[in-house]
Amino acid sequence: MKTAISALALATALFAGAANAADLPSHKAPPPYIPPPPIMTWTGFYAGLNLGGGFFASNSSNQGWNGGWNNGNNNTGGVIGGGQLGYNFQVTPMFVVGVETDFQGTSLGSGGGNNNNNWWLLGGGFGGGGAGSARLNWFGTVRGRVGITLLSPQLLVYGTGGFAYGEVQRNSWFNQNSAVQTGWTAGGGAEWMFFPNWSAKVEYLYTQISGSNSNNNWLFAFNPGWGLNNVNNRTRFHTIRAGINYHFNFGSPAPVLAKY
Repeated sequence: MKTAISALALATALFAGAANAADLPSHKAPPPYIPPPPIMTWTGFYAGLNLGGGFFASNSSNQGWNGGWNNGNNNTGGVIGGGQLGYNFQVTPMFVVGVETDFQGTSLGSGGGNNNNNWWLLGGGFGGGGAGSARLNWFGTVRGRVGITLLSPQLLVYGTGGFAYGEVQRNSWFNQNSAVQTGWTAGGGAEWMFFPNWSAKVEYLYTQISGSNSNNNWLFAFNPGWGLNNVNNRTRFHTIRAGINYHFNFGSPAPVLAKY
């Protein structure tokens, strides 16, 4: 009898303990914190490399005689390549402004035409014509950029323009000289943020640089009206290039994280 009573008391105690445990609050661990994805922004500093090609415009001037000549529609092209450094600021989700500087080495060169360059020496005792060439050894730009994001926040379409400079080397039969010229450039392009911190771009620029006219005398300049005359040395060229940029985190706003 005592055994039955003890078993009944034990069962009652166990049942009561299970009921009380069911009424206790759950102590399960909270789910792991997953940070939100970073906010897409163009704001910040970037640097990159580019490679492309270019050619002289048909009205780009070489060194010439008796008024100079243009490049005779000989638009000799070449390869360009270099690097760029810049900063973007995203004013609104659709509107981006920035500034960029770049430096390019080139192999652009152009043969000179022979337009109105016959010269006569020593009272008509000798006559002939000439040919010249111009080469763009390197150039650089400092430009502003204004763009909008189209179709996707990752796609930036922009216009650009500003200051340009470069070293132009001009050669003829009688002399060779090079000078750093300054001017302007303008163009546009598109840039795609294909991966966090990485973007690819394609860009077109038209550039015009020039120096002051020069009087270059040579051996037979004592003959009145003969010799090298004032030279209009504007250099105009087109370039198109593709590039890749790395976007640094500094200079961009810190992401806002939700509070838990």
